Amino acid sequence: MDSVLDVIYKGHWWQHSGLRKLNFYIALVIAASAINGYDSSVLNGLQILPEFKKHFNSPDGSTLGFMSAAQNFGGLVMLPFAPYISDGIGRNRTLSIGCFIIASGVVLQTLAASVGHFVASRCIIGLGITLITNAAPVLVTELAYPTHRGSLTALYNTLWYFGSILSAWVCYATLRTLSGSIWEWRVPVLLQAIPAFVLGVSVLFLPNSPRWLVAKGRDGEAIEFLARYHANGRERDPIVYFTYSQIREALALDREVNRTTSYLDLFKTPGNLRRMRIVFALGFFSQWSGNGLISYYLDPVLENVGVTVSSTRALINGGIQIWCLFVAVSAALMVDKIGRRPLFLMSNAGMVIVFVFWTLTTALWTTQENRPAANASIAFMPIYFLAYSIAYTPMLVSYTVEILPYCIRARGFAMMNLTVGIGITTNQFVNPIALKALGWKLYVVYCCWLAFEFVYVFLYLVETKGKTLEETAALFDGKEMVQNISNVGNEAAHQRRHRYRTLVDTTMSTQTVQTRTAHSTTGGGGGGSKKEKEGAGDVELALSRKDSNVSVSAISLEYERGKQMSPGGGYGNGGGYYSSNRRGSGVYDGYNGGGGGGGGVGIAVEMTGGGSRANSSLAKRGDRETDTPSPPLSPRKPWQ
Repeated sequence: MDSVLDVIYKGHWWQHSGLRKLNFYIALVIAASAINGYDSSVLNGLQILPEFKKHFNSPDGSTLGFMSAAQNFGGLVMLPFAPYISDGIGRNRTLSIGCFIIASGVVLQTLAASVGHFVASRCIIGLGITLITNAAPVLVTELAYPTHRGSLTALYNTLWYFGSILSAWVCYATLRTLSGSIWEWRVPVLLQAIPAFVLGVSVLFLPNSPRWLVAKGRDGEAIEFLARYHANGRERDPIVYFTYSQIREALALDREVNRTTSYLDLFKTPGNLRRMRIVFALGFFSQWSGNGLISYYLDPVLENVGVTVSSTRALINGGIQIWCLFVAVSAALMVDKIGRRPLFLMSNAGMVIVFVFWTLTTALWTTQENRPAANASIAFMPIYFLAYSIAYTPMLVSYTVEILPYCIRARGFAMMNLTVGIGITTNQFVNPIALKALGWKLYVVYCCWLAFEFVYVFLYLVETKGKTLEETAALFDGKEMVQNISNVGNEAAHQRRHRYRTLVDTTMSTQTVQTRTAHSTTGGGGGGSKKEKEGAGDVELALSRKDSNVSVSAISLEYERGKQMSPGGGYGNGGGYYSSNRRGSGVYDGYNGGGGGGGGVGIAVEMTGGGSRANSSLAKRGDRETDTPSPPLSPRKPWQ
């Protein structure tokens, strides 16, 4: 067995009942991105509506910039706390709280009577947006089936455009039907509250992330999730063993490196530094690649090239959003086929080329009022968004969350969102002022910056195609780390034929462990005894060593095909069934027996000093404790 591809389900996901349910749940989570897209774009559409301008006295310049950036001010306040909330109470609950905060802020925004009231309500919305943008993509990544993870997480950010499209066309519809009424701008704002409230209620019924469950010591629930949704109810399917063992190994390694919950952990190791230089760069590039100039200030940009009719500008706005959605979804579906690095390189190269031509056409219109040049400027808009949307829209979020290991994932992703927020905020303040002062010359600045982005991506971006989430996160820590995690998954999948069932927990001092087996071999360390018996029956282990303190479970061990488990021992002195390849470790994941430093039992046993501990829920490994549950219990089920 070489990779996860050897244990995955090869059929269509819609023929797999577990994956059908799981992908439906993930679709609900992805809807959070549409809510964000709607809110981020609605102000762009509101600027086109005459009643909005009348109600707020035609805001422009710094006032317009402040109204646009208010959401990000609120988001920056919540940003430091969002990852701790997500890691503490779970991704689901964090997402739900964020949705309810958004719905509340939207109601206040609808009732805004002044610029200050409007800005305050958008700050509240920003608090909720930060919570959902921190929790939702991480939840998608951690729930998704291994071979679906890349595309599904990439689709998360593409749904931003779906919300953006809704806001653009709702604004156009109210412009046509509610002209002259204050509800011309209030309806587009108020409609945002409906999906936020519905999603806030719905996500409370979704399953928790298996990574979060294992990190919280709820391994049994994590295994149940993997069996139900990834293996269609087959708890002994290789994918369950493979994924669960990799999660536990990755968490153990993460905890060795990141022993605190401080943001400083993001910069303490060479691997984390390599991750963060990519995270910060992509976050800033995503907002300073010229897209902010078009996305947030489309109205004045179109005016600069001679488009003066409001309805025409609204149609162009709506058309661009549909085009971006189509391109982004197409690119998301190609992520695992083409790879992340090639798409980013094509994106940055394409944006440089388009901006060079864009600068020329805009300059010709501004200086000479050349109508063909103005038309060409408009035509370059969809070409530019083609280049931008093949990488930054689908992969900004997905690439960031997959290169961060679990223990720093929420915090690292929060830092990316901080960078994005800073990029948006400075963009929204700087662009209108610079556009007014420099005109078309601002495009020259963007051409130089985009050339720098291309070089940076070429030098530092790492390809992650074809790896599991845990393997991808370990890429920046060296090949040995990736190979170790890969080997752990393979070894666990090879042991999938062995099943254990906890019957009762007991605590003994000089002790006896009852085991039923079809064929078993059990060994004790120094001072212990060894008995072997073939056929059905009981094997009694007498641990005669006086200094052994054993907390054990009576365990039922069942074999298939009469295959004998390999004796353990490993690097320790103790015997056991299957030993981890890591020095000094006894049990690795609750399926493996193993050696250690003294006598003991080879079923969920860890040797510590001259004694041993065995428990279905806890095993000591060195100076840390890790939860070790009993593996899946139910019998094999046919594919549904």
